[in-house]
Amino acid sequence: MRLRVEFTTEPFDLDQAPAHAVVAREVVEGAALDAVDVGPFGNTAEGGADAVLSAVDTLLRRSLAAGATRISLQVNVIGEGDR
Repeated sequence: MRLRVEFTTEPFDLDQAPAHAVVAREVVEGAALDAVDVGPFGNTAEGGADAVLSAVDTLLRRSLAAGATRISLQVNVIGEGDR
């Protein structure tokens, strides 16, 4: 099964990336995921279910520890044609 996760961390700071946002980016970029797109207003990552779920667990734990007060995420099951 393939999954796509979309997430944001808060609070926002448009002048400088907060520590929790940097940590979240490091987690998804360092995970064994097939596709990662990070941006100022949202981030997406795709991969096999085990890799995505493991990355989400690490992202939640590390981002909260780095000061995130809210993390919004959505996980979707995707097919090969949904890329």
